[in-house]
Amino acid sequence: MNVRRRSAAVLAAMAVLGGAAAPAVAADPSPSASPGTPPGLYGKADPRYDGVWRQSLTLLAQDTVRMVPSERAVAWLTGQQCADGSFAAFRADPDAACGTGTMVDSNSTAVAVQALAALGGHDKAVGDALTWLTSVQNKDGGWGYTPGSPSDANSTAVVIGALAATGADPAATVKGGRSPYDALLTFALPCAKDKGDGAFAYQPDKDGRLTANEDATAAAVLAALGKGLVTGPGKADGTAPACADPATREQAAANGAAHLARAVAEDGHLTSSLPGAEDQPDVGNTADTVVALAARSGAASAAGPLAWLEKNAGAWAEQSGPAAYAQLILAAHATGTDPRDFGGTDLVSALNALGPAPEGFKAGAETPGEDGAKDKKDEKKKDDGKDDSGFGLWWFVGVCLVFGVGIGFLLSGRNRKSGS
Repeated sequence: MNVRRRSAAVLAAMAVLGGAAAPAVAADPSPSASPGTPPGLYGKADPRYDGVWRQSLTLLAQDTVRMVPSERAVAWLTGQQCADGSFAAFRADPDAACGTGTMVDSNSTAVAVQALAALGGHDKAVGDALTWLTSVQNKDGGWGYTPGSPSDANSTAVVIGALAATGADPAATVKGGRSPYDALLTFALPCAKDKGDGAFAYQPDKDGRLTANEDATAAAVLAALGKGLVTGPGKADGTAPACADPATREQAAANGAAHLARAVAEDGHLTSSLPGAEDQPDVGNTADTVVALAARSGAASAAGPLAWLEKNAGAWAEQSGPAAYAQLILAAHATGTDPRDFGGTDLVSALNALGPAPEGFKAGAETPGEDGAKDKKDEKKKDDGKDDSGFGLWWFVGVCLVFGVGIGFLLSGRNRKSGS
């Protein structure tokens, strides 16, 4: 689920809807110059567009490997919260009060909740953020990127993840008599191949039509299962998910997983395309697909795209930055794969090198280089006796964050959540 990739979809949505006016702060569609990397923030890309997203993913990834994040890194994240509980992607001066021009959004807020809840010790910040999120819930039960914008699958999914991560019941978070799950089902497509093949759409177009979207599908599968961005392997029942009438969230999750499995079956990856650009592997959404498939049907169901990631995702992550490394770590976590030997790449060390060093390890955590990870890596090589890179193991697209009244911001691509 990539914040910047989603912005590409938003641009397309704006074109379809006639182009709503965007706030001046989001007027530059392709930020290249960074105002400088704030102390404690991971990555060097302009934080105005994805700072909270990439920081939260980083902290979540570090937590999955039992690391204690840097206090400066956590303080940077909490410093982006406004008094009403919402989060902005980036506030140049966190000491200055948020105003009417501060770009707060549901996605930054929900992902920060997931990170801070995982770390523990931030009950007030988490509680205030949840209060704000419920205050801007739409009457259909879902969320748009910005308060008052129409609900979209990605925004609704990441908020469901925040609720689940804090022990709240998404089904009981009701507005206008409808829950987030009710909203999510409105984005589910029928099983007929010419009508969506069981996928989810990001959002209806101006005529109310739904179009299959892989990023929205991966996000919605997790949410329909009641899970957040961090999840372990689901229970494998020995059968592949099959498509049927999506009358329940569980069936909608199965439909979405079946769609994703078919999409990666031939090449091991999703393919991304933008108007005027050559088709290429979509590494970020492939990583999200691995998480969704593993969560729905167990690690074995994600073996093909996981192998492709292990073989091909290293260069993408190096170019894309902390959120990309974090996505791969979350994919490894969801499948029980060692993130310190992911196709020969130590994802954890690579991520940690992009910001302040973690404080250390949680009690009982295995320290790399001692008996644990290093010996397991050596043992794996010894047992294999050969190079298995053939069983290999998201592209980094991005357009800056742009949104307008009446349009939900994030569409898919967590490919670009990344921030280098």
